[in-house]
Amino acid sequence: MKHQLVTFQKNDFTILVIHLKNIKFIYFKKFLLEKIQESPSFFKNIPIVLNIEKLSYTFDWINIKNFILSIGLFLIGITGCKNKNIEKMILKSGFLILSTQKKLKSKICTNQNFVNIEKEKSINTSFYNLNDQKNYVFNQLIRSGQRVYLPNTDLIITNNVSAGAELISDGHVHIYGMMRGRVLAGASGDITRKIFCTHLFAELISIAGEYLTIEQIPLKYLGKSVEISLINHILCIKNLI
Repeated sequence: MKHQLVTFQKNDFTILVIHLKNIKFIYFKKFLLEKIQESPSFFKNIPIVLNIEKLSYTFDWINIKNFILSIGLFLIGITGCKNKNIEKMILKSGFLILSTQKKLKSKICTNQNFVNIEKEKSINTSFYNLNDQKNYVFNQLIRSGQRVYLPNTDLIITNNVSAGAELISDGHVHIYGMMRGRVLAGASGDITRKIFCTHLFAELISIAGEYLTIEQIPLKYLGKSVEISLINHILCIKNLI
């Protein structure tokens, strides 16, 4: 029964997709280094994909590969390539060409969405996906490595959220406990969505693609009961009490 010792199973992971548009390599390099310095914990050990669908400049893909490796990031591959000659150069440099048919979405710079999660009903797994509900009250502790995703609805958490956990909702997100993981409201792009939290220590907060990491959250709001909203593409935090 040796064949039972190796099994195949589909899983989804948070992947950061960097969309490149009208930027030369030297400026991309500078920009990415600045972002890593601003939020080192956000970029630590995170896998990335480069989307070059709207890239208007030619890149030296060997230099790209060496640069990405030198800063400790893990480049999975390239997506959005429409030019067969460029595709050949990318493959020759050792990168994978990824299909855009699957929902592999996350962005840096102007917008950031997160990977859609395959339906999973068991909370013992890393992912918990709930569909077709107006809202959902989640009473259990959300542990590190777990992700709760609710499309088209609000998410209400009445327990603590551990560091390394992730909450994603197309609607509002309410956390009535200690929030130490990542929380994303308006994941489908709705700028009117909000985050409500009674004890804010989040690694990352995001609404409709705009985000702040814990290093960027003002100290006066850490540990406080807050309301987070998006105004003119800027995340605004105010005390609830």
